[in-house]
Amino acid sequence: MKLSNADKRLLDALQQDATRPQADLAEIAGMSRTSAWRRIRDFEQSGLIQGQVALLDPQKAGFHIQVLLAVAMTEHTDENRRSFEDHIDGLSAVTECFTVAGERDYVLHVVVPDMETYTDFLQSEILKHPAVRSASSTFVLQRVKYTTMLPLSG
Repeated sequence: MKLSNADKRLLDALQQDATRPQADLAEIAGMSRTSAWRRIRDFEQSGLIQGQVALLDPQKAGFHIQVLLAVAMTEHTDENRRSFEDHIDGLSAVTECFTVAGERDYVLHVVVPDMETYTDFLQSEILKHPAVRSASSTFVLQRVKYTTMLPLSG
């Protein structure tokens, strides 16, 4: 999708705070309120805007352990991939899942309240899955940067 400079300003403002009044968004983008509303609707219908959410602090929400979990598959078949991805999709502790190139096949971002919960999760939900050959955990010590904002304006 080709974005104009006004579109980028509008999207940047939405990424910073999606609760801003439409009049403010229109002013920031340099367009009328009607044009801003229409563009936002177009972005939603095209799938560029996928939703609006509240971003929570994991620590304050009681999730004191964050893990980057690298998983290697037993075989690289479509059936294994679908089975594993369907399984992961149903696990609320997994907030993100990426297929990757290299020694491992997937990297998962996992959030849990404590180490006991993580151990149970790893053993019962990951290592027992028939498509999983092995897994390696990297524990997050401190989140240095976190943003969901895409760099549209450079």
